[in-house]
Amino acid sequence: MRPILLPPSLAVLPRAVMRALMLLSCTVIAVALPQAKAAASTYDVVVYGGTSAGIAAAVQVRRMGGTVVVIEPSRRIGGLTTGGLGATDIGNKAAIGGIAHEFYRRIRQHYDNPASWRQQEREQFFASGHSRSSAQETAMWNFEPHVALAIMQAWVREHEIPVVYHQRLDRGGQSQPGQPSRGVQLDGPRIVAITMESGDVYRGRMFLDATYEGDLLAAAGVDYTIGRESNDRYKETLSGVQTRYAKYHQLLPGVDPYVIAGDAKSGLLPGIDRDGPGTEGSGDARVQAYCFRMCLTDDPENRIPFFKPDHYDAAQYELMLRNFEAGERGMPWINSGMPNRKTDTNNRTGFSTDFIGQNYDYPEASYEERDQIVAAHRLYQQGLMWTLANHSRVPDHIRNEVARWGTCRDEFEREDGWQQQLYIREARRMIGESVMTQHHCQGREVAEQPIALAAYTMDSHHVQRYLTDDGYVLNEGDVQVGGFSPYPIDYGSLTPKQDQCNNLLVPVCLSASHMAFGSIRMEPVFMVLGQSSATAAMQAIESNVAVQQIDYAKLRERLLKDQQVLEWTGPVRSSAVSVDPSTLKGIVVDDSEAKKTGFVGTSHMVGPHIAAGYAHDGNSDKGHQSARFEVTIEKAGRYEVRIAYTANPNRATNVPVKVKHAGGESTVSLNQRKRPSDGAFGSIGKFDFTVGTAEIEISNLDTDGHVIADAVQLLPVGKD
Repeated sequence: MRPILLPPSLAVLPRAVMRALMLLSCTVIAVALPQAKAAASTYDVVVYGGTSAGIAAAVQVRRMGGTVVVIEPSRRIGGLTTGGLGATDIGNKAAIGGIAHEFYRRIRQHYDNPASWRQQEREQFFASGHSRSSAQETAMWNFEPHVALAIMQAWVREHEIPVVYHQRLDRGGQSQPGQPSRGVQLDGPRIVAITMESGDVYRGRMFLDATYEGDLLAAAGVDYTIGRESNDRYKETLSGVQTRYAKYHQLLPGVDPYVIAGDAKSGLLPGIDRDGPGTEGSGDARVQAYCFRMCLTDDPENRIPFFKPDHYDAAQYELMLRNFEAGERGMPWINSGMPNRKTDTNNRTGFSTDFIGQNYDYPEASYEERDQIVAAHRLYQQGLMWTLANHSRVPDHIRNEVARWGTCRDEFEREDGWQQQLYIREARRMIGESVMTQHHCQGREVAEQPIALAAYTMDSHHVQRYLTDDGYVLNEGDVQVGGFSPYPIDYGSLTPKQDQCNNLLVPVCLSASHMAFGSIRMEPVFMVLGQSSATAAMQAIESNVAVQQIDYAKLRERLLKDQQVLEWTGPVRSSAVSVDPSTLKGIVVDDSEAKKTGFVGTSHMVGPHIAAGYAHDGNSDKGHQSARFEVTIEKAGRYEVRIAYTANPNRATNVPVKVKHAGGESTVSLNQRKRPSDGAFGSIGKFDFTVGTAEIEISNLDTDGHVIADAVQLLPVGKD
């Protein structure tokens, strides 16, 4: 079936006309789709999932002379790229080449046309300070959703790619994971055809699973995982439960979790897990939070004001209001500016657009159950925005700012301006021929067969909201660790194990640990991986071999010819080394266990540091910030006291460190611009301690720069 496309000139039509045409197009699609019939022929490549990766893959197949069909379960191609994620996350744009970079060049060409600027002047946008796109670049990385859609539709037209909408893989009849569903016809370890719920059958020589959910790989019986591995699984430090790293987007200390504040018998507010968080570093099946990446506008003529949705539940937002009352002053969103007075709006602070803990069932859920989960997320987020814009307990500066914005009349098909595409940050992840891990991201391991570069921070959003031991509530799961150079992704992470399936490639739900996937899972990278997967598929057809057995040298040659970037030749950076406290000698107390007044700033950018990072005073509020480390002494004696900190020219030269010991109290001045004498630690002297609790306190009294509080270490020594 040929797709129904809107003409490129649509972008310059009056908004009312544009809106009417978009709605008419969707109506026609809804009528025509049930009559779509699969072609009787066998395609070279069948792409299941019209995400950005799927469309890039189809374009590459056609450019290599192959036949292809794209099967898209929804009514819209492009996934998140056309569904609201217009503030492109990449980390380093130089890592992106090939068809992906071509896409962003076409974005630039669109906005070079003065007619494309309907609600603001081009110069105003580039001078706003919100854009990630320089006016001098050949590519542009910020865009409106409908512009991305028009470019992908143009690709479909230009390359005569058949796209079938509203066709969903038949996932029924699967008795257990590892067994094929009735929607996948296998001949040994080879997929012959896939069947839709409609009964339509699509035959192919090669298959690509380009969905965010990994439905085809699962239906083919390929191994996969969901959730977070334990750190032990791949000898990582960032996977599994991570309360120590959960410092960002965090609720303020002391927020009450109960329906009636202070009354545990009244029950917990919605979304709080009484059984969390689990053992630090242990694995679980929890999935990082989803949200809608909202495209908002403050243009009165184009704005649909936030409204109070049917079935609004005030209890869903009580925790947010209590967090404000505890002192939260930050805006609960990242409102990245897009052209024409629009935004890509994402999660920020401890209570925001992420619907934490409400998506665990999504990866394995039926289509109907997924629809319910998506609807619940939309209802939550609609209610959230109305609350922020109207509730008297929201601080005035936040309420007034949010109320200026609303959804757009000219972007999505729904009358309320909300998109269909939920941000599926992570669902299934294949366990393939090779597995990308934290070690690849940080350069300790290097992919042997590079087919793309990734460049983003290892990033996980919060996974759960849990009841603390002292009866309050915190978020857990947010990890943001970067500082490394772009790194290669291995070809083996796109392929299943050969004995499971030998003609399937997976450019989205690829084989990676939770934390490595958190770095790879960016839309430009998915497009790059889609192109590389398609190239490999066509090569496997030409050579009549399994995808696992293609000639990598030949693949590499073609990828480079097609402008893919496979090696990083820029400055090499290594992320700061994190030292596990359990590997250190003596008695070690991390800053996460210290009793702090102030020292709310956290970082992990300079290393080596202990555990998740270090606290700092922000070089402010001098004389009013301190971190007190209480150290349990089980054996009386003499100990060397060592302080962990990261040296830097902006550090203080005169940090007072107070030590309470057997002989009384001593204060030592520590120069934190000077590199520590032993790895992360610098000695401040030797002291006698009795059995009990010793105290070491770092303060910022009269200091002349930033003060770092990372950890203290006591090492037993003999008598001097």
